[in-house]
Amino acid sequence: MAEPLRIAYSPCPNDTFVFHAWAHGLVPGADAPEVTFADIDVTNGLAARSGPPGPEAGAELDVLKISYGALPWVLDEYALLPCGGALGRGCGPLVLTRPDAPDDLSGKTVAVPSERSTAYLLFRIWAARAVPGGLGEVVVLPFDEIMPAVRDGRVDAGLVIHEARFTYQEYGLRKLADMGEAWEQDTGLPIPLGAIVARRSLGAQRLREIAETVRASVRQAWADPAASREYVLAHSQEMDPAVADQHIGLYVNEFTADLGEEGYAAVRGLLTRAAAEGLVPALGPGALDF
Repeated sequence: MAEPLRIAYSPCPNDTFVFHAWAHGLVPGADAPEVTFADIDVTNGLAARSGPPGPEAGAELDVLKISYGALPWVLDEYALLPCGGALGRGCGPLVLTRPDAPDDLSGKTVAVPSERSTAYLLFRIWAARAVPGGLGEVVVLPFDEIMPAVRDGRVDAGLVIHEARFTYQEYGLRKLADMGEAWEQDTGLPIPLGAIVARRSLGAQRLREIAETVRASVRQAWADPAASREYVLAHSQEMDPAVADQHIGLYVNEFTADLGEEGYAAVRGLLTRAAAEGLVPALGPGALDF
């Protein structure tokens, strides 16, 4: 009997909602995988360190949820799957400050959740135009520590993702800018946030099977949302159930079932623009082919 696939994704509601059926062996014809929970900054690092099978942790993972901002560094080893990820509109990262802070971030310290994330790429693209004096120090913090750091004055501003869109006012913070809004106004495209990748060494046929399994898991989640409820809330770090529902509604959409032409255009657009700014390696020909 073949060993189960090893998959890593975050405990966030959108991921647990999407992968519930597969993780519990409920997708017909697909064995349940071995699941590791890790925040996306961790999986970005695991994918980047992964090479041929060996002793490193990343090398043991077959399927991962990573940021699109990390994708250019891992495409030699991993293929982008056309489903399961997070793209959308009105769901971009926010730059937050204290209410009395100036609008100009020139020379200011900004906390970010990762330097290999879509959020970071969108932020740097925005800052190149909106912060004429240049940023000060950029520090990486776990995403759940960023709002307290801004509130307490340890940093001047913070780049936040996920459910922080719905909760930042509870910390007494204000929204300085919406990175997704800026991106959509510039391009008219959805925002590519999180990608699902699978090891190329599994072979083309296996990759197609995995993609179909992921797509089936998404469709089962939509068909019976109540089935995943306990799993979602058990891993949502004491998140209010209403916020968890908002989170799922925002990040699980038609692009989760299939990137389609518009989704791929968004991914190429972001990574091409980021490469032009020197933020990521340039994509090679056919790099996003599946």
